[in-house]
Amino acid sequence: MRTFGLLEKGDISLTKPLDSDVPDVATGFRRPQRSALGRRFRATVTAYGFLGPAMALVLVFFIVPGILLLILSFTELSSANFNDPWSYIGFDNFSRLFTDRFFPKILRNTFFYVFTTLILFNLGLALLLALVTTNMPRRAGFFFRLVWLLPRLTPSVVYILMWRRIGQADPFGIYNQLFPEFLGASGGNLFLGGSPWTFVILTNGFIGASFGMIIFTSALESIPKDLLTAAKVDGASLWRIIRDIKIPLIKWPLLFISTYQTLSLLTSFEYILLLTDGGPGLFTTEVWALTAYKRAFASYAGNSQWAFGATWAIVLVTVALILAVGYVKMFKFNELIEEPRIENL
Repeated sequence: MRTFGLLEKGDISLTKPLDSDVPDVATGFRRPQRSALGRRFRATVTAYGFLGPAMALVLVFFIVPGILLLILSFTELSSANFNDPWSYIGFDNFSRLFTDRFFPKILRNTFFYVFTTLILFNLGLALLLALVTTNMPRRAGFFFRLVWLLPRLTPSVVYILMWRRIGQADPFGIYNQLFPEFLGASGGNLFLGGSPWTFVILTNGFIGASFGMIIFTSALESIPKDLLTAAKVDGASLWRIIRDIKIPLIKWPLLFISTYQTLSLLTSFEYILLLTDGGPGLFTTEVWALTAYKRAFASYAGNSQWAFGATWAIVLVTVALILAVGYVKMFKFNELIEEPRIENL
């Protein structure tokens, strides 16, 4: 121990602390300071100790499946029986994908669906709802947000059955009874004709808007009230407060929602599958994730095309990574996470 200086006879002296020692608050004695390297090592070990469970989950459920998916895309596995040999065929699956005659249509459908839903609902409507509910009485705002959360709390099948009931043809469809000529319905089924994309975007948009609304509401509520009061005293209008104070102060939630919801929309197909199954017709509302699902799990003459479905999924993951990096650059992520700087006046 280096807590006390040692005499020549080996006795412990309580009167000669080392120069590098610091007083112990509890005992009054002095104990040695840890080196900077030791403190850094302990902090690193502690941080990785807390991150360990999350890192293990990411490794097991994301990294390893992603590697297996990539390996699978270079084979010709076409059966659910994974005991069959995996024959390496190189880039044949990728060549087959990019030469598919429906590839351009599915790609257009995907980007139209993702960015229309994202801008109109997951970002636009979510931010509007958050701004409206934070500028009304607290109880009323809480109740209004609770109502908007109901679509997210409703089971997917029940939620889509409600929409299918709304869009059914006469005399069963609620929408056709109220607005028979609007959106080109003309009394027909809105999901098999008329405006299928409108209802695909609406069904997914209401789900996404509820999530963004909660995140934006929390961010807006955390803005110091003194800033808003000072702006009002200076004569700033509500629009100027929103544009010059509130929006700049929630750049981090905007980055999170934009990235998360883009990746979520790219990989989501559940509501489209239940609502239109990619129709009506041939790939009318089919998106990339739904195509990957059908290629891998739907049976084509007893052939499930596992490897070809994996190829579609790998391309989708690559596009998602590119978009995520683009969002980080666009929102200047490094500036968002840097320590505050004290400006010299």
